[in-house]
Amino acid sequence: MGLVVTEEEPSYADMASLVVWCMAVGISYVSVYDHNGIFKRNNSRLMDEILKQQQELLGLDCSKYTVEFANQDKANQVLNCQSTLKVLSPEDGKADIVKAAQNFCQLVAQQQRTYTDLDVNVLNNLLSSTDGFPDPDLVLKFGPVDSTLGFLPWHIRLTEIISLPSHLNISYEDFFSALHHYAACEQRWGK
Repeated sequence: MGLVVTEEEPSYADMASLVVWCMAVGISYVSVYDHNGIFKRNNSRLMDEILKQQQELLGLDCSKYTVEFANQDKANQVLNCQSTLKVLSPEDGKADIVKAAQNFCQLVAQQQRTYTDLDVNVLNNLLSSTDGFPDPDLVLKFGPVDSTLGFLPWHIRLTEIISLPSHLNISYEDFFSALHHYAACEQRWGK
């Protein structure tokens, strides 16, 4: 699941609630993205809020639900995790594709690859922002902007995107309704 905030003022408490709800319903991989990179720059603050929300929302059950930050900084890692959280910013989207293209071109220039070798799997392997992280099946986009504002453009080519008006004060009912809407979608994979 991808959680994309297009609003100018992201809320740590509301985003933490969304992440904890994802954990509670069994979503294994969650990506959080805002186009200003605020959550990524302050991921320790987000982690603190997630731990607080876990305690408040899950109570004694919270020991069953742990979260791991999959970013490069392994200091905030919790072991024996059921959910993995990746906090992303614009540098993980288009810029990552540019770096992958540059790396591929270098491999061609060094005659380690030919230009005909480029396919979906090769590009996936060259992308570093989602190393070991699956493409999201669902993105919940929060805010008035009809754009994902650079959220992993390569990785969402087959993703269902559901727009919600705001992440601020979002209720569990709104979250669950979006999941129910996704469950009713017929994915045609380009057919």
